[in-house]
Amino acid sequence: MRRKKRFSFAFSSFNRTFAAMIKFLDLKRVNQQYVDEIEQAVRRVVSSGWYLQGEANAAFEEHYAGYIGTKYCVGVGNGLDALTLIYRAYIEMGVMQAGDEVIVPANTYIASILAITENGLKPVLVEPDIDTLEIDDSLIEQHITPRTRSIMIVHLYGRCAFTERIGQLCKKYKLKLVEDNAQAHGCRYIGAGDEKPEERAEKDSGIRTGSLGDAAGHSFYPTKNLGALGDAGAVTTDDKELADCIRALANYGSAKKYVFEYKGRNSRMDEIQAAVLDVKLRHLDSDNQRRQQIAQYYYDRLDNPLVRLPRKSANGQHVYHIFPILCSRRDQLQQHLRQQGIETMVHYPIPPHQQSCYQEWRGLSLPITEQIHREELSLPISPVSTIQEMQEIVQQINRFQ
Repeated sequence: MRRKKRFSFAFSSFNRTFAAMIKFLDLKRVNQQYVDEIEQAVRRVVSSGWYLQGEANAAFEEHYAGYIGTKYCVGVGNGLDALTLIYRAYIEMGVMQAGDEVIVPANTYIASILAITENGLKPVLVEPDIDTLEIDDSLIEQHITPRTRSIMIVHLYGRCAFTERIGQLCKKYKLKLVEDNAQAHGCRYIGAGDEKPEERAEKDSGIRTGSLGDAAGHSFYPTKNLGALGDAGAVTTDDKELADCIRALANYGSAKKYVFEYKGRNSRMDEIQAAVLDVKLRHLDSDNQRRQQIAQYYYDRLDNPLVRLPRKSANGQHVYHIFPILCSRRDQLQQHLRQQGIETMVHYPIPPHQQSCYQEWRGLSLPITEQIHREELSLPISPVSTIQEMQEIVQQINRFQ
């Protein structure tokens, strides 16, 4: 009988915790905000009878290019394809060739690196800055060789990774600057410099990531700040030749029906995703503003000597796709929060150079990257997070010892 009582108590406690769980991200609540607009947009697509490369795609590409601040936007199947197609197009255009090197942050998500190796290019891993979690621009130049053709910066966690020094290095060595903007829709660079024409944006309001380099890849995976209801991605650029090449490569290699200039692939954004994204784009700035308010709440109130927050950069207006903290006892902290009904995530538990698919890097020692992957914990942050949820999260983290 005692066993039954103990089991019953544990089970009921679990139910209460589960019912009160603060989710890491509640996608249903996020999309519910705009459900009427989304349903109307989807209905228009369904009624049109045109489901690929139609009016919805054209409208979203025009609006997103205008939002980012580039001349061209090409919708593709997903974020990985966006990055892969950029480098494939540069190879087709004769700008790069197999064996050329691309400098990339060592602590990025695997997709950034897959896009490089899939094209027969060589990733050169550079350590991040432990204070910003972005690529350490003071380490880049020592990795540049005669085979270097590009620097890929990753606006990881929705934090601006661009710096004036990176822009200067690209000019000095004539390198293509490619942005992985998968996590940073709406993020702005507000530093000094003449990296883009003055008419692109006023200095005081900043320049959006995705328009800082020669080309940028964007992911609209459902969890992103600008998320579709499935897979979708895009490339933004001011380079017409590059945009045209990418559009053809993503359409089986064809710019004209049944005429194939390249050995391409099928990577096209469908009309429903384009219509949904066009709706959500109208609300992106307000959603990002809410994320910024929550991030500021964390910065103002988190106070635990075991927890380290990334520095608030002076050169970027971040959009906090993810709010990362570092803790040497990360797993214990995550367990503590889970027991209190707070869901967190780790981005990412295994760094790229320790993944089985890149056995050739197993001997690399990248201590800063390894520390971040060992200590990083992502806290809940979304446009629908409530002040009550934030209060509970902060209270529980500050109690941890």
